[in-house]
Amino acid sequence: MSQIEDLSRRASASGGGARGRALSPISGFFGRHQSLSVIVGMAIVTTVLPLIVLLPPFSGFNVQRVWLDSFANAGVFVLLALGLNVVVGLAGLLDLGYAAFFAIGAYTYAFGASGFSGNDFPFWPMLLVGAMIAATFGILLGAPTLRLRGDYLAIVTLGFGEIVPLVFLNAEDITKGTNGITGVRRPELGPIEFTATNPVPFYITMAVIVTLVMIFLYRLQDSRLGRSWMAIREDELAAASNGVNTVTTKLLAFALGASTAGFAGVFNASKLTIVHPDQFLFQVSFTILAMVVLGGMGNIWGVAVGAFTVFIIQSVLLKQLNGFFNTFQVPILSDIDFVQYQFLLYGLALVLMMLLRPEGLFPSKRRRRELHTESDEPTDRSPEGLESAAVLQ
Repeated sequence: MSQIEDLSRRASASGGGARGRALSPISGFFGRHQSLSVIVGMAIVTTVLPLIVLLPPFSGFNVQRVWLDSFANAGVFVLLALGLNVVVGLAGLLDLGYAAFFAIGAYTYAFGASGFSGNDFPFWPMLLVGAMIAATFGILLGAPTLRLRGDYLAIVTLGFGEIVPLVFLNAEDITKGTNGITGVRRPELGPIEFTATNPVPFYITMAVIVTLVMIFLYRLQDSRLGRSWMAIREDELAAASNGVNTVTTKLLAFALGASTAGFAGVFNASKLTIVHPDQFLFQVSFTILAMVVLGGMGNIWGVAVGAFTVFIIQSVLLKQLNGFFNTFQVPILSDIDFVQYQFLLYGLALVLMMLLRPEGLFPSKRRRRELHTESDEPTDRSPEGLESAAVLQ
């Protein structure tokens, strides 16, 4: 080891060694008990969010009840992003029709518990039924198409995502077509009332569902199946050469991602009490993919935070900026209609994010190394520069 490297190592150790030793027992404990860390983290988030919105500037946008309703809606997209992260972030398969599984879960519950269908199955078992049916369609889609790779797989999934809403739109006798299915039953849980004016039960229910899904995904990520997904993402040929059944492994990724979308579809249908084909168009798939990329592909917590942040900014804050600036009479900004420019601002944020931090807000360690290998190499390719780099090593 050179003297320069030895000095730099000692300097970094003296500056951050104490902090590292202080945090290592805590980080090591939660690293060994990931399920407990998810439970604690989600409990803190679920408790703190209703309190934060009581403080300015958030209190100037909406009252607490409206914020809780928005948080429950954001949880739907958090679930969708977590499921798509299995397909895109862990297995490395580009899926542009993910909203189709969202639609299948929603219509499954609408057929099972609505005045139109005449059925009244309970919400809680229908969560599992919707997830299983969505997973089945994920396998049916994946079985004939997963031999495709890259752009070809993306085109097929895009076509599937366009076909499913059109089928629901044109099957007038079965789905009521353009009118959609209304009168979908809300959940029931003893004396707790799930109503449009009381978003607290929906908020807590979504927090519990997200917690369980995150625990399950962390378990999968560290399992043999999760390592197989990551091996396929890095090099499918090398994974197959080492005994990984790539077809079955990719099918499981599609099935598990689709089942998570089924959970989200059932919950969303029960909350809105209406299911309509316009709720599952391509922009939904694109938005979910953007959430995964911006949050940090492969990082479960990062994807969840990214999805929550993108939804709140796009669907809540941008739509409330007009009233906020008019209330405080901010010059120039109070005259701008931010609702008309929300997609422009959203697009600019995506462009800036990809230019400045392409790995996402909270990337996985592997993803960060992949996107920053060039920055670690010497930029001076002259003989003098290469000689200096060799001395530092």
